[in-house]
Amino acid sequence: MTKIIVVTSGKGGVGKTTSSASVASGLALRGNKTAVIDFDVGLRNLDLIMGCERRVVYDMINVINREATLTQALIKDKHCDNLFVLPASQTRDKDALTEEGVERILDDLKTMGFDYIVCDSPAGIERGAVMALTFADEAIIVTNPEVSSVRDSDRILGIIQAKSRRAQLGSEPVKEHLLITRYSPKRVEAGEMLSYEDVQEILRIPLLGIIPESESVLHASNQGTPAIHIASSDVSEAYKDVVARFLGEDRPLRFAEYEKPGLLSRIFGGK
Repeated sequence: MTKIIVVTSGKGGVGKTTSSASVASGLALRGNKTAVIDFDVGLRNLDLIMGCERRVVYDMINVINREATLTQALIKDKHCDNLFVLPASQTRDKDALTEEGVERILDDLKTMGFDYIVCDSPAGIERGAVMALTFADEAIIVTNPEVSSVRDSDRILGIIQAKSRRAQLGSEPVKEHLLITRYSPKRVEAGEMLSYEDVQEILRIPLLGIIPESESVLHASNQGTPAIHIASSDVSEAYKDVVARFLGEDRPLRFAEYEKPGLLSRIFGGK
């Protein structure tokens, strides 16, 4: 049975699209037929991070308006055979997104045998964000460990609990997961950043994983490669842990504690 996952947050710039690309890639690498959809109409970015921007011919709004078929618009990922990207439109207005149109696309993807559909939500609570979460079975709430980001994530949780189709029908609620990005144990130790325990205490949803702060994420994005593909990096390992936990596996929490450098490292600078 197809599962629809929304990757969302209240604040922009926290790593939603990076996380959508890596989670979708991770699910596909594990043998699941996966689609990832960009809901940020007018400000398309997912295709850049997935490295397929030059292959975009049709987008989601073309499909909603029946100007193209879903098969024509889906782009096969160059890293994973099981992964397909549905880009957003750069030229249309967010009002072009309709609930009926989005539901038809999701139903067609289910008919095509997709195991997972990852919806990359725009930031905030405008139309694109609400459309992305309306049909979700599960939600990954992406937040940075700082107060304004956490507060905005709390607002999004309220919207999921009020406006999702599951909430409207009074059925089993959307399953919520917390993903903390750009985490620096050293800065937490110095009191410059909230700890993951602080974030959990505020939001009160299960922790799916912690993604460490790393410049390699920016390099990967600029190269059109999802961060999960950065070989031998902490970020890649962290996203693989996230996907494993999402699939029900038990993984220890890594990259959460600050390891103080030893005496020799402090004297010789780690050399």
